[in-house]
Amino acid sequence: MTTTDGVVKAKQSLAARLAAGAGGSVMRVFLILIGLFWLMPTFGLLISSLRGPADISASGWWKVFTEPAQLTTENYSQLLQNEAITDSLFASVMITVPATLLVVIIGSFAGYAFAWMEFPGRDWWFMAVVGLLVVPVQVALVPVSKLFGEIGIFETTIGVILFHVAFGLPFAIFLLRNFFAEIPRELLEAARLDGAGEIRLFTRVVMPLGGPAIASLGIFQFLWVWNDMLVALIFANSESAPITVALQRQVRQFGNNIDVLAPGAFVSMIIPLAVFFAFQRQFVTGVMAGAVK
Repeated sequence: MTTTDGVVKAKQSLAARLAAGAGGSVMRVFLILIGLFWLMPTFGLLISSLRGPADISASGWWKVFTEPAQLTTENYSQLLQNEAITDSLFASVMITVPATLLVVIIGSFAGYAFAWMEFPGRDWWFMAVVGLLVVPVQVALVPVSKLFGEIGIFETTIGVILFHVAFGLPFAIFLLRNFFAEIPRELLEAARLDGAGEIRLFTRVVMPLGGPAIASLGIFQFLWVWNDMLVALIFANSESAPITVALQRQVRQFGNNIDVLAPGAFVSMIIPLAVFFAFQRQFVTGVMAGAVK
């Protein structure tokens, strides 16, 4: 290689690096702009929740940049005194936490059974579970309502939890089974040779290795149950209604009650957002690992 060729390749390499760096910078700026655009409604809702009813009716939320004195926490003080909203927040927790834990626990056991235990019709049962993924929630509303009415759990917190658990299990089993099936067989056989039974094998080997998938499942189930309104609107009564139903009833009764709706909606939204952003890495890792099997 001559000196001239070396200089040309060095220049090309430098140009390629500059082009790659510029392209990466442009992409980062573009992604940041997309993220800011996506967060703009959330930011607008936050600003609206910190403005008085008169200011909200008079102008848009961006007016605070020229008149920051509009910002106040009075709406949140009134929100904490609204028993319908505070009770609904407690009801949301009472529905979401059990529905998430039950789906994670039952789905983990079932996913392990479908991945590593032999029993008659295992593959056919798993195909039936996969088929349940395409069943829409709306199809089951009427028959399940009749069933819950006959056994006495219609319009109760237990009924809402059971409905969410039933429709959350197919995806949970599908996700965890595919993730558990990727565990090396040699690792499980070595644990069996050491005398580990199925329960010990599941708790000591499979569960620790399946942490990302279990975490992603828990986040997904939490977000779905917390943000649900259709199921709670039908199966919950006024005493067990979650925050989504409570806000909907505020809209129906007080169409211009924005000083309650804005802070209530922001509180309802910020909790699942905080959960997702806190565990987004585990969520992405678990979903991708289970989806590519």
